Amino acid sequence: MTQPGREQVEAALRELTDPHLNQDPVSAGCVRDIRIADGQVDVQLQLGYAADQFKTGWAQMLQMKLEQLEGVTAARVQVDWEVPAQAGMAGPATLAQVKNVIAVSSGKGGVGKSTTASNLALALAREGARVGVLDADIYGPSQGIMFGIAPGTRPGVRDEKYFVPVEAMGIKVMSMAFLTNDETPMVWRGPMASGALLQMLTQTAWGELDYLVVDMPPGTGDIQLTLSQKAAVAGAVIVTTPQDIALLDAKKGIEMFRKVNIPVLGVVENMAMHVCSNCGHIEHIFGEGGGGRLADTYEVDLLASLPLSMAIRMQCDGGKPTTMADPESQIAMIYQQLARTVGARLSVAAHAGTVMPEIQIG
Repeated sequence: MTQPGREQVEAALRELTDPHLNQDPVSAGCVRDIRIADGQVDVQLQLGYAADQFKTGWAQMLQMKLEQLEGVTAARVQVDWEVPAQAGMAGPATLAQVKNVIAVSSGKGGVGKSTTASNLALALAREGARVGVLDADIYGPSQGIMFGIAPGTRPGVRDEKYFVPVEAMGIKVMSMAFLTNDETPMVWRGPMASGALLQMLTQTAWGELDYLVVDMPPGTGDIQLTLSQKAAVAGAVIVTTPQDIALLDAKKGIEMFRKVNIPVLGVVENMAMHVCSNCGHIEHIFGEGGGGRLADTYEVDLLASLPLSMAIRMQCDGGKPTTMADPESQIAMIYQQLARTVGARLSVAAHAGTVMPEIQIG
């Protein structure tokens, strides 16, 4: 029996598509080695995004495909991953070991942006990545609550000039909430808030991270521009609801990121529908399909569509977001898919060697 050649093996691999890259592993450049001997085929793949929850099943699917080839008596597929560093502008020294900065943004408040940021960070960590969260919502920081960090917690200090982020659930977290108390309103003008963000960016010792998720304040103001100018943001995730007014503001957010040359990775639609807990009836309280239409208009992906769920709200308010509180639930699986897709989009940009141009505001 004649054993297959490399061309036949690659052709078989091309028949399956990585759902996060939307490419087959050969076209995506994931194949690191192919060995064929005595009917045994060994393939090594390396993904460019964190994928601990995905790699075993993906390897099994590819193995089954290879074992269907004529002349193959056995196949073995090994899937590993390594997150590449994003090329971009020089940023603060404290971000030198951070491979990717992800901005999670919304045009208006109340659409679930902070909930998305916390669950995205935890989902990335479940995939094996080293993750940090910067709560850049200076006026209304909430990540401390969502990560179950006790009120009054303060970051450590290193060398009398660097904050040491608070660790919770395997995530490094830094927030304005750690530097004030719950009753202190941030009655600051824009430059003061931007200065606070800049201080956290330049004086937090993040160490080595694959992803730093930045929970942005709503809108398109000073803080957004400060982050865009001072950090090499690899990509932005836009959070919205299907409601027309939320979509209008989300459009402004997309336009802002495009103006400052930050790639928009896609749209997350929260509160897409309500499922009655008694009868299972589905009702689109805030409208239907708005996130998808927004994504189509700007030719970006609809990364996730999540229901209006009491569980999501209660778990975040209770200091244990869904991805951690109920990791096997359907909603948690949506967040895991979101995390892998965001990571995959960033890996494609890094693989292409994209260098972001200098920002000019005017």
